[in-house]
Amino acid sequence: MIRQPSRHCTVELQAVPARIGHVRRIVSAQLRHWRLDALIDPAALGVTELLANVHRHARPSKQCTVELRVLLDQLTVSVHDEDPRLPRLRAAGSWETCGRGLALIAALSESWGMRPDGSGKVVWFTLPALTTAPEEARTDRAYPEPLPMADAGPRARMRGTKVG
Repeated sequence: MIRQPSRHCTVELQAVPARIGHVRRIVSAQLRHWRLDALIDPAALGVTELLANVHRHARPSKQCTVELRVLLDQLTVSVHDEDPRLPRLRAAGSWETCGRGLALIAALSESWGMRPDGSGKVVWFTLPALTTAPEEARTDRAYPEPLPMADAGPRARMRGTKVG
């Protein structure tokens, strides 16, 4: 039986500015390891927004847990903190210069939400888990795999070779 390797990662931290950058690098490295490079930018941006909300608003502590989980063809990113108050989504037409993190999460994700969890809450978002960048996937489909060298004529052998 073929089993897919575990695709679950958690990071516990204090949501302070110095740690937020560190967690972005951890998220990027983990997604690169899982070969989900196309998700690095939106996942890192989403994590940054959620951790910034914990830093600004969570009481009594800034302690939180970031979780990445890939299940089937979907990446779920969640942040759990100890503050039971659920965040509010600001109106898109607002002229305020801050407080738009959840609107950004809604725009970049496939789905998102929040729920009470024990004495705190979880805010999460999902992204489609493509194993290759969309451009690479199109390229892979457009050009068939070259024949093995033993079966290929001289012209076919050249097809997979980069010149110049």
